[in-house]
Amino acid sequence: MTTITPLALPEVLLITPKRHGDARGWFAETWSLKALAGSAADTAFVQDNQAFSAAKGTLRGLHFQKAPHAQGKLIRALKGAIFDVAVDIRPGSATFGRWVSAELTAQGGEQLWIPRGFAHGYCTLTPDCEIFYKVDGAYAPETEGGLIWNDPDLAIAWPLDGEPLLSGKDQVLPRLKDLGPVGF
Repeated sequence: MTTITPLALPEVLLITPKRHGDARGWFAETWSLKALAGSAADTAFVQDNQAFSAAKGTLRGLHFQKAPHAQGKLIRALKGAIFDVAVDIRPGSATFGRWVSAELTAQGGEQLWIPRGFAHGYCTLTPDCEIFYKVDGAYAPETEGGLIWNDPDLAIAWPLDGEPLLSGKDQVLPRLKDLGPVGF
């Protein structure tokens, strides 16, 4: 049976599929419409994505897509471990600007459901991380947005040993206070 645990921002869910093991290894149902029916993650996915990061301390994010192409994401680690973060950026939300995190590992099989209206980012805790995620909205580059990873107003406690490895795009993202309207 899949375990679904709401985090401090209850729309963000930690989902841990049950693994059935024997001498050969294990089997897990990583996504099931039936298992997630009635939860916040009860959605229709339209695209699967996979990412690889070679170095420990690689940080990707914080990313989102604006309306009308917002995306919900179901993230898991296929190899290695990540510190995964969701930030509430929904205008008018009582938890606007708050963040939650979870450690996702290939060994444990944990997944994080991040609904529309949240920025998402992660940093790798091990080298050679492979991440897989399902999204419920198509990629629309014209609606891409992001927040700078080290915004002092967010004060995310990234578990880094020194400076992260960032893309050029992620180095120049705005702070939350400078974001402007996003609409969800």
